[in-house]
Amino acid sequence: MRWPITILFSLALFATSAVAGSDGKVIKVLPQFLDLQGRTTLSPSLYERDAYQAQLQAKPEQRSGIVFHVQWKGPKTGNLKIFIEARGVVREKIAPTFVWERPVTRHGWFSQWEKISVTGEEFRKLGTLTAWHVTLWDGDKLLGEQKSFLW
Repeated sequence: MRWPITILFSLALFATSAVAGSDGKVIKVLPQFLDLQGRTTLSPSLYERDAYQAQLQAKPEQRSGIVFHVQWKGPKTGNLKIFIEARGVVREKIAPTFVWERPVTRHGWFSQWEKISVTGEEFRKLGTLTAWHVTLWDGDKLLGEQKSFLW
């Protein structure tokens, strides 16, 4: 008698999570500096990546840009866009807020990674990144967001 109740409860829980997960969200945001050759690391090791990012953080003259790696998931259909808002500091003056947008589409069942690079004149105008805010939109409906501590 206990098994049918357990199975029904499990199915109800699964159906609820499937409906709740259909909206979308921003799971993780990894802003990383690019060196003069456009690399974020010298080898595929995570330890090496973190050490190289610390080196680029300490030596601004070795940077050529910044890349935002955004992990997200959302509905398979719709007008999906990722917006990145970033604030920086240039020579001890607060830079204006910069906004970049990228249309995205979901492929497969799981989350997706999107890479958005900021280089050249835009990167120089941004200066040192101090805060960021990433949002996922379906048309005019906000699906999810992540923001840095200082946003």
